[in-house]
Amino acid sequence: MAAALALAGALSWGIGDFFGGLAARRLAVLTVLVVSQAIGLLGVLLWAVLQGDSFPGVIELLPAVGAGIAGLVGLAALYRGLAIGAMGIVAPISAASPVVPLTVDAARGVYPSGLQWLGIALVLAGITALSWEPGSDTSRFAAGAGLAVVAALGFGSFIVGIDAAADESASWAIVFSRSASVGLALAAALLTARSLRPPASLLPMLVAVGLFDTGANVLVALATTHGAAGIVAVLSALYPVATIALARVVLGERLSAARRGGGASALAGAALVAVG
Repeated sequence: MAAALALAGALSWGIGDFFGGLAARRLAVLTVLVVSQAIGLLGVLLWAVLQGDSFPGVIELLPAVGAGIAGLVGLAALYRGLAIGAMGIVAPISAASPVVPLTVDAARGVYPSGLQWLGIALVLAGITALSWEPGSDTSRFAAGAGLAVVAALGFGSFIVGIDAAADESASWAIVFSRSASVGLALAAALLTARSLRPPASLLPMLVAVGLFDTGANVLVALATTHGAAGIVAVLSALYPVATIALARVVLGERLSAARRGGGASALAGAALVAVG
């Protein structure tokens, strides 16, 4: 059950991130975040009401607030990275997010197996291959690579926080998480005087971003109630498969053989961590 929910969440995240990256190429990232996150908040509020779960208490849901803030930082970094760099490079790097919950698991005495260590090594090798961009005179990091690393840390922290809160109530955990992210994004937009009125032509895309991202959050939160956070994080981190596929079909993105190998290494490593 946990694996199926996490994989469904990965698919939903991948589609949402593709549309989020497209929107961020035409709008300010904060505008994309505020509008899409607000749409998602309406959806999770409806879900919480339909679930009929009793409210567990503010203290119990505080980790969800931290998860929402971490997730927003991750999304902001990812959308900006997808806007300025190749999606086929940025998305797989951000898939390193399971390193965070795996580290937390290790701190609790739950250590990766030998196969999982191999998977972690493959993920790191893949990230290196994707990030490094050779130039004529020197080498540098590929555009968006640094932002993708920030996104990975944010998404990994989101999994840790939502895992701690979802045991009390998955629906209310997502409501608190999304409320925190909407509040923070709105405050940042107001402080920077960003316009929150997207063109009508882009509104359907922002609605899609909000629905797919929120759907992924719900699925992942439910998955953490059925399995270990580290494993859920790894499976849900396979979302770049959908993002890369859409970028190839819709945008015609092409990567060098070395980078295709790096992306395959990162995703294969994530799979090994899951099955290990």
